[in-house]
Amino acid sequence: MATKHRITGVAATAAAALALTACSGGDEPGTGTADDAAPSGEITVITQRTDIVDTVFQDYKEQFEAEYPDVTVTFEALTDYEGEIAVRMNTADYGDVLLIPNSVTPDQLGTYFEPLGSVDEMSETYRLVEEKAYDGQVYGVSITVNTQGLVYNKKVWADAGVTDLPTTPDEFLDDLQAIADNTDAVPYYTNYADGWPLSQWDGNRGVMGDPDYQNTHVAHSDTPWAADEWHGISDGLLYDIVAAGLSEDDPTTTNWEESKTLLGTGEVGTMLLGSWAITQMQQAAEDAGGSADDIGYMPFPYQVDGTFHAQVAGDYKNAINVNSEHKAAARAWIDWFAQESGYAYDEGGISPLVDGPTPETLGDFDDAGVEYVEMNPAPQGEEAYESEIVNASEIDLYGNIYRQKLVDTARGAADGDKESFFADLNQRWADARAAVGE
Repeated sequence: MATKHRITGVAATAAAALALTACSGGDEPGTGTADDAAPSGEITVITQRTDIVDTVFQDYKEQFEAEYPDVTVTFEALTDYEGEIAVRMNTADYGDVLLIPNSVTPDQLGTYFEPLGSVDEMSETYRLVEEKAYDGQVYGVSITVNTQGLVYNKKVWADAGVTDLPTTPDEFLDDLQAIADNTDAVPYYTNYADGWPLSQWDGNRGVMGDPDYQNTHVAHSDTPWAADEWHGISDGLLYDIVAAGLSEDDPTTTNWEESKTLLGTGEVGTMLLGSWAITQMQQAAEDAGGSADDIGYMPFPYQVDGTFHAQVAGDYKNAINVNSEHKAAARAWIDWFAQESGYAYDEGGISPLVDGPTPETLGDFDDAGVEYVEMNPAPQGEEAYESEIVNASEIDLYGNIYRQKLVDTARGAADGDKESFFADLNQRWADARAAVGE
């Protein structure tokens, strides 16, 4: 049975990252409208799920087309979704339904995507619609809703003699050291080579327990990497893990797909990933002859007033290409996918529906008494403020480049140390804030 969770605040995550240099594919959008009475035509749905596009997604296609016989769905899966879709969006040819890439800033949403309805209207049905909204209009619906934490192999941690969840970064480091001392497992796996897993570290701002934290601190601070601010805490922990030799020997040789099996079989102890990863790790454990029960999910090792907090945020958002000629069919797919496909629950995610179920995979968070936090959206007029600072500072806050440099510095493959690395980030951020202005 699904478990209800306490939710703090009103929804939305930080603004999207770097601006696309592309413009939309022409002055004239497609002729179809999302308000057409009868969905029809052939639509192309672009997805990042290369692993299940030929299996699970084919079941979705069959079910959807049975309900909408005048619509034909074709899927296109992209391996490097962010990179490939950004190039495609220089033209009008980027499918009918696609996932809004992180590179689109809030003020660009209307350039590339069809509005789905007002925030007030859409929020009656869907969670977190403010995350991809601008000027009161919603442009995307989450494929699933995630929380954030660390996926880990329970057997590895038990074999290391760890019995309690770490509540501070220092306790976490001690536990990883126990894994190194008492087992053959790699305590922590960075997934450095694939890059994108390092971006997961930014999605934990709710750990601070304040739904307004990103509006009052991150973009409004000259020192986000100070020891007592979120990025200083989180990136500081990543640095310390690597500097202490508690991650893989050579991060340049990591492999995302292989990492699932490594964690599932106990060759790796821990990885920081969104809750979407739980079911993938459980499946990998079973495929390798292990047990899904060995896979656990722990909150980030930080408490406020003795309580763990975890951010709740939407995953990628399904959206309609503004140039689509079959917008009614595209809209039908988006609503069907969120309401009827079961994708979110099957993937271990929280439903994007306001009244949807919460998966059993988050039982560990229930046991730990985790309080969930939905981040408040930026105030009106400041929707793009943080992303403007990101662009001006040339720090890919939502990406992996600067965190890869952090890992390189921590392991001695790049000049500097923790103090100089964070001082440089703070200086660049402060200079960007001054350039952008309040």
